Amino acid sequence: MNSLPSWDVYRTFEAVLREGSLSGAARALQLTQPSVARHIDALEKAIGVTLFMRTPRGLSPTDAALELKPFAELLASTSAALLRTAEGRLGEVRGTVRISASEVVGIEHLPAILTRLRRRHPALTIELSLSNALDDLLQRKADIAIRMVRPEQKALVAKRIGFIQVGLHAHRDYLARRGVPASMDDLRDHDLIGYDAETPAIRAIAQKYPALDRGAFALRVDSDVAQLSAIRAGFGVGICQVPIAASESDLVRVLPRAFTVNLETWIAMHEDLRSSARCRAVFDALAEELMPLVQGN
Repeated sequence: MNSLPSWDVYRTFEAVLREGSLSGAARALQLTQPSVARHIDALEKAIGVTLFMRTPRGLSPTDAALELKPFAELLASTSAALLRTAEGRLGEVRGTVRISASEVVGIEHLPAILTRLRRRHPALTIELSLSNALDDLLQRKADIAIRMVRPEQKALVAKRIGFIQVGLHAHRDYLARRGVPASMDDLRDHDLIGYDAETPAIRAIAQKYPALDRGAFALRVDSDVAQLSAIRAGFGVGICQVPIAASESDLVRVLPRAFTVNLETWIAMHEDLRSSARCRAVFDALAEELMPLVQGN
């Protein structure tokens, strides 16, 4: 390596990997396509390996590029965290806080909470990352995470606020057409809404409740929000958070004694953010505002 590439080159490399093309990276970074191409050429020359194969369909990352990908992503997330930290002023609730949450929590619960939080702290900016994947707080992909599993990393400040109960629900119109199941076995005669891709957690539920095996689902979709929308539309019987269904008169819980899952709910942030006034304010507000939704706190 003759010289160390600048950060801009690494940032461009990460953007090309993320966007899948020079043009996409150029749009994301607000650069010209030739500038992006020059950055990639400079990085390849500096490290002595080919990072992308040029094909008629576009760019294809090489094995070397895929091996370097997690390091580029770490640089990008660390840079974003640095900028968020630099925005704040000591002791003031201002600047940007990035929150990671599941789709359902982010869409069904957080908007009202964040609205009240913003009214209290008008100099606060919120970035909301909605994903069922667990963003790694240690890599600073988010400042605060709302998780439905206990955080295991030792470098995190975590608070358990209780559990959110999940049950089987259907629209009352669907039940009027198809009848109310009296047992888990009766579900075999109903249109079930469930997941497409199996995960260890889903397999554990299927083992405990055989009627909810993937093969029994009339609608398979991995998005919790899409499942909830299908329940609301009257497609069939699906899994839904009890607090959400309880707030909608058209959603009816079925087989509450036969099927109940308790999702432990945690709020976590990196321990280095303890002294951040804005992160502490958001952390405490989320814990307080989510309390009415949970049990066992």
